[in-house]
Amino acid sequence: MLLVIDCGNTNIVFAVYDGDSLVGQWRTATESEKTGDDYGVWLGQIMQRDGLARADIKAAIVSSVVPNKNRALRTMCSEFFGVTTRFIGDVGLDLGLTVLMQNPREVGDDRLVNAIAAQETYGGPLIIIDFGTATTFDVVDQDGNYAGGVIAPGINMSMEALHMAAALLPRIPVENPGQAPVVGTSTVGAMRSGVFWGYIGLIEGLVARIQDERGGGMAVIGTGGLAPLFATSTQVIDHTDDDLTLRGLRAVHQRNPL
Repeated sequence: MLLVIDCGNTNIVFAVYDGDSLVGQWRTATESEKTGDDYGVWLGQIMQRDGLARADIKAAIVSSVVPNKNRALRTMCSEFFGVTTRFIGDVGLDLGLTVLMQNPREVGDDRLVNAIAAQETYGGPLIIIDFGTATTFDVVDQDGNYAGGVIAPGINMSMEALHMAAALLPRIPVENPGQAPVVGTSTVGAMRSGVFWGYIGLIEGLVARIQDERGGGMAVIGTGGLAPLFATSTQVIDHTDDDLTLRGLRAVHQRNPL
């Protein structure tokens, strides 16, 4: 079995594949003080609860955008699972796509594996919108190359900044205002409308500009925890796909057998 790890700024997702089948998936907060032992004990216990044994893991691959967690994750895989861990940024790893950037190493691991999985599933050309700590728009061309993208503040980050910077504005959850008027008649209503419909405007505006710039005809894939929330309120997102990053990691492992 294969252990895949997606280490993001907010959460770390651990998953196990048995061949092409996803047999377990677990999430924990990305906390700077956690050690490899902390992750190993927690993951071993939760896997056992779900009927999976540590000895079943034969390989591990990691996508990480938090470099200071890499050592802990590598230690966990070595000491608790007895496997050598590969990271998407490792020299010589064949990703199966060309990165058409001025500096390819600037692209986050998660964005690359999303592109790999999306192209494998949907073909190209594509726009992938990932609703994470940042909201990213990534472009895959018709030949399967990673062509670049756009990075905007994530909606949770924007809402927290609004609350922190303005003393009279409360912290509110992200939610669809539904049938409420766009023009709010209370502070919370105005904030909810501004953040949600503002993000819909961001999505629709950037997708339109990217489509226009690249000649159109691009499928749009939404991923990340908030993708379903926004996908139901705009027609520009063609598919939502929660497991892109995990499937991309599995695809890279299959392309680079040990």
